[in-house]
Amino acid sequence: MNDFLNGATMLASVAVALYFLRYWRTTRDRFFLAFALAFAVFAVNRVVLFSLDEDSEARTYVYLLRSLVFLLIAAAVVDKNVRRR
Repeated sequence: MNDFLNGATMLASVAVALYFLRYWRTTRDRFFLAFALAFAVFAVNRVVLFSLDEDSEARTYVYLLRSLVFLLIAAAVVDKNVRRR
């Protein structure tokens, strides 16, 4: 069941990344590109976490990558609000 949820989460992340990529191609707004990149990294993150052992120390670096993605999302939101003024 856990494998199924990992796959579903990865597939959902890819779908959302493609959704934002489509809006970026239409508007050329950096906000949508940042979100597309963030969700693509989330999808890769799920695949890497699935392939690593539960006790692997490399999982720490994968979670650090995830935290950088959250910073990318926050930076995109701040950039969008600052550019609007």
